[in-house]
Amino acid sequence: MKYLPGQPQDLPGNRQQLTDYIAQHFTYAVETGVATIILNRPERKNPLTFDSYAELRDLFRTLSYADDVKAIVITGAGENFCSGGDVHEIIGPLTKLDMPGLLSFTRMTGDLVKAMRACPQPIIAAIDGVCAGAGAILALASDIRIGTTRSKTAFLFTRVGLAGCDMGACSILPRIIGQGRAADLLYSGRSMSGDEAERWGFFNRLAAPEDVQAEAQAYARNLAEGPSFAHGMTKKMLQQEWNMGVDEAIEAEAQAQAICMMTNDFHRAYHAFVAKQKPVFEGD
Repeated sequence: MKYLPGQPQDLPGNRQQLTDYIAQHFTYAVETGVATIILNRPERKNPLTFDSYAELRDLFRTLSYADDVKAIVITGAGENFCSGGDVHEIIGPLTKLDMPGLLSFTRMTGDLVKAMRACPQPIIAAIDGVCAGAGAILALASDIRIGTTRSKTAFLFTRVGLAGCDMGACSILPRIIGQGRAADLLYSGRSMSGDEAERWGFFNRLAAPEDVQAEAQAYARNLAEGPSFAHGMTKKMLQQEWNMGVDEAIEAEAQAQAICMMTNDFHRAYHAFVAKQKPVFEGD
C-alpha cells in the first residue's frame, strides 16, 4: 500500500518535498528541517500494526530523497515510546499464517530497519516509558537515543517463544553495548532500566520525562542547521564500515572526505572561520 504523495521524478535528481506529507498511521510534521514522527496510540502504549510498519518503511525509504528534511525525531505519544507489535492486530494473525506469509512479514519488518539505516538524515529517538519488542528495535535502528530514568527497554522476543535475532538485533545491539550485555538482554528478554541503558551506552543521555522530547528536538535542530550532506556521509560510513577491515575503512573515509571537501558547505565553513563568523550551512 502506497501512502506517499507524488513520484520520485517530481523533482530533479529524484528529490522530493515531504513537509506536507500526511501520515495515515502515526503523526508526522516537519518544522525547520526536522521531521517528527509520533507513534500515536497512547491508550495501548503505541504498538505497531501491519499498516504502521509498512508506512514507516515507505516513509523512511522516501526520506532518502527529501531535500526539506535534515534530521528526524521519532517518539511515542503519552508516557511511552512503543510496546512493540500489537498483540491483537499482529501477533494473533501471525499464528494463522503459513511459512511464506510469515517470511513476507519478517522481511517487511527487517526492511523498516534497512530503510532507517539507509536514509541519510540522522534519526533521534526520544524514549520514555515502555520501549519493548519492535519498539526497542526502532530505538536500536536510530542514530541517537535520549531516554529517561523511568524508561524500560526490553527485547521481548524470547518471552513469546521467538529467537532474540529479530530485525537485526543480533547484529546491531552488540555493536552498541557489547556482545555479553547484548546476549543478556536477548536471551532473557528482561527490561533494561534507563540508568542501566545510559551506563551501557544504549542511551546517549538521559533527560527528565517532561524534557525528553524537547531535548531530542533541540538536538535534531542543531543537526538540521549543520552540514546535512556531511551528516549523510557520516551516517553512510558508520553503516558501511561495519563490514570493512581497517585498511578498507581508511581508504573509504579518504574518498568520502575528499567528496565532502568539494561541497559548498566546506567552503562556507572556511570563509566563515576567516571572517570570524558562524557558518550558515545549506547542505550542498
